[in-house]
Amino acid sequence: MCGITGFAERQHDREKARAIVKGMADLISYRGPDGEGYFIDDQVALGHRRLSIIDLEGGKQPMFNEDGSLVVIFNGEIYNFQELREELQAAGHTFATNSDTEVLLHGYEQWGKELPGRLRGMFTFVLWDQNTKTMFGARDIFGIKPFYYYNVDGLFLFGSEIKTFLAHPGFKKELNEQRLPEYLSIEYIPNEETMFKNVYKLPGAHMFTWQDGALEIERYYEIQYHIDESRTEQQWEDAITETFAESVAAHQIADVEVGCFLSSGVDSSFVVNEVAKGTPHVKSFSVGYEEEKYSELPYAQEFSREIGVPSIANKVNADEFFEANKVIQWYLDEPMPNPAEVPLYFLAKNARKYVKVVLSGEGADELFGGYPMYCQAVHFMDYEKKVPRALRKAAGGVAARLPEFKGRHFLVRGAKEPWQRYMRANYVFESPADRDQYLKKDYHSPAPETFFKPYFDKVQGLDEPTQLQWVDMHTWMLYDILLKADRMSMANSLELRVPFLDREMLELALSIPQRYRSGKEQTKIALRGAAFRQLPESVAKRKKLGFPVPLNDWLRQDKYYAMVREKFTGPVAEQFFDTAALLRLLDDHKAGKAKNMTKIWSFYSFILWYELYFVNSAAPAGVYDT
Repeated sequence: MCGITGFAERQHDREKARAIVKGMADLISYRGPDGEGYFIDDQVALGHRRLSIIDLEGGKQPMFNEDGSLVVIFNGEIYNFQELREELQAAGHTFATNSDTEVLLHGYEQWGKELPGRLRGMFTFVLWDQNTKTMFGARDIFGIKPFYYYNVDGLFLFGSEIKTFLAHPGFKKELNEQRLPEYLSIEYIPNEETMFKNVYKLPGAHMFTWQDGALEIERYYEIQYHIDESRTEQQWEDAITETFAESVAAHQIADVEVGCFLSSGVDSSFVVNEVAKGTPHVKSFSVGYEEEKYSELPYAQEFSREIGVPSIANKVNADEFFEANKVIQWYLDEPMPNPAEVPLYFLAKNARKYVKVVLSGEGADELFGGYPMYCQAVHFMDYEKKVPRALRKAAGGVAARLPEFKGRHFLVRGAKEPWQRYMRANYVFESPADRDQYLKKDYHSPAPETFFKPYFDKVQGLDEPTQLQWVDMHTWMLYDILLKADRMSMANSLELRVPFLDREMLELALSIPQRYRSGKEQTKIALRGAAFRQLPESVAKRKKLGFPVPLNDWLRQDKYYAMVREKFTGPVAEQFFDTAALLRLLDDHKAGKAKNMTKIWSFYSFILWYELYFVNSAAPAGVYDT
């Protein structure tokens, strides 16, 4: 696991380029504290920060092929590198190291653009061919590892994190202010844009080619459902058990100790239990709060005792939570108001005291049907089968004009298309009007759900629960779940691996019929069935908790209310928001008139982020202390 960065242009001075790219890499030094390396020629500068996991002595980067014409920098892990290495050796390629990085060099020599499609793992990489003056790179099919780029006026910047661009004098830092409404409603921008103008995310399963100033981006893999109706539920459970065991084994490949994150849920418990079969004393790490009613620790520790796994836990208090959020907004690059990122940060911080690598349970919900809204979608799917569209439209229209009654919300939503009732589109605010009352400007922004319509359009032929899963894989999972997992782990120089997000696990999940993924009342049906065979019943059947946070309560306490109020009356708030409306929001929450925590935290996180990147233009104290 590492951090990569660099740039390309038609011509530059090598010495100046070297100083610039080193400054870019220094801004993500925490991603790779074990070493650094650079390559510079007349067009390209490549920078690498290394966290040594595989081939500790021989895996230094940038890495070259035999004649030095091809150079690569790489962030991630290739779990099938040993099989690919054997195939490439049989084809006549000679390897100088035992590193998975070298497979990329010889793989590109052998297969060219077909290389990314052959890789099993989490990765972003950049290859520079000095003979053809071509840069080639790719991101793994899920987007586990991040990749950003900026391509303006002949300058192509790239990096694991946006902040690396700040060190390049050619980067024009501008707020992508037009996307502020979408950020507030959704908590992220659900496409390739970012909160920096002209800075884009390379989507998962995409590759790029840069040559002489021209950038071409292509998709190399499509996530497509291919339902297999021939198996019983028990057979699907068997398949999940077998495939998951193999994936966990592959994700444990390392030359350093591997630990596990453990929450109270079935996903991480399944991971820990599987790892413990081959590593009985594997270390598990859990986090909680001093407020016991919000803490998952008792559940996690009880499970670790049952299977005989050492449990290492830490607790977060309110002071630590609020103080860390300032640092976290710097690590994230873009504002993100998901409170779960804070305990995740502390969890990673504690784990790094003991290990360099952890396995975690991200991705199970999206692949196997784990969110409650998938159950709601089953109800809507049945409703659409039983009631003609015209009648649903009429019923929804009438219900919308009536006072609140039981079932009204269902009738109103049932008259809409799946993309229109997608809950993540208005995750923070009930509607654009609810949101816009706090904004100083009218951005003429489209309704948040329209940003998701292109995704739904690609899977119109699927049932609604499956549509939601597919859309979540391409938006929520990519731009929220995986982003915060990468940033909070790498902020602490910790490699986080996700065995549910494995190519073989994906292909299996894409073939499971919907009825074995989510029902009207139950989530992850087949996965829970597989887990039930091995885990205590209390764990296998436990409902999803996520990372519960006592932030609702803390924001009503004078100390933390005052901290937020200071920002809500400050110059950044004054620049973008109606500060009187913000204060009413905050005061109503403190008085117990409403639960406004999610809205408050959305504004507060943006203000903290904007101060760091556009007012102070510097990292918080302590980020780069060694």
